Amino acid sequence: MYEQLAKSIGEKVTLTAAEFDVCKTFFIPKKIRKKQTLLLEGDVCTYNAFIEKGILRSYTTDEKGNEHIIQFAFEGWWITDLSSFLMGAHSTYTIEAIEDSELLLLTVAARAELMNALPVFERYQRLLLENAYIALQARVNSALTATAEEKYIKLTNGYPDITLRVPQHMIASYLGLTPETLSRVRKQITLRK
Repeated sequence: MYEQLAKSIGEKVTLTAAEFDVCKTFFIPKKIRKKQTLLLEGDVCTYNAFIEKGILRSYTTDEKGNEHIIQFAFEGWWITDLSSFLMGAHSTYTIEAIEDSELLLLTVAARAELMNALPVFERYQRLLLENAYIALQARVNSALTATAEEKYIKLTNGYPDITLRVPQHMIASYLGLTPETLSRVRKQITLRK
């Protein structure tokens, strides 16, 4: 169950087999079903979740009941409400499984203990946060400057199987489009091919 975690850590830092065995002891394995929530908006986020298998989404709901998807998290990714997780504040987001998923959960206390036990894990976490911030800036820039078609093409080029695993209305929400606009964009792309 720890294959994706080993791969993710190994892409950023080097851990010995013995160090990875220590690392695994800090995580709580959890399986959740499709549409099951890991976090509800308004609750305090107690876990940073690593996805071994499946897809999760993080979203907020506006006063009209419309969902706005902030993040998809695939195998090998982390998902949390970072502000709530680190500060103990009420969560802005709901985190829900799009597919049956297998997770490795890390509490705030376990994260701190793990970084003390294995300082290289702190470096791994720092590198993840740096990459997440860079990705966030790129996403904001794209949201402000890219056309609907450019956003969709960039998403599907980066994640080729997303259209097979994530419902179209969720992809539309993530891109800040209506489902109808996304349908038109997809049709235009298909007609040009």
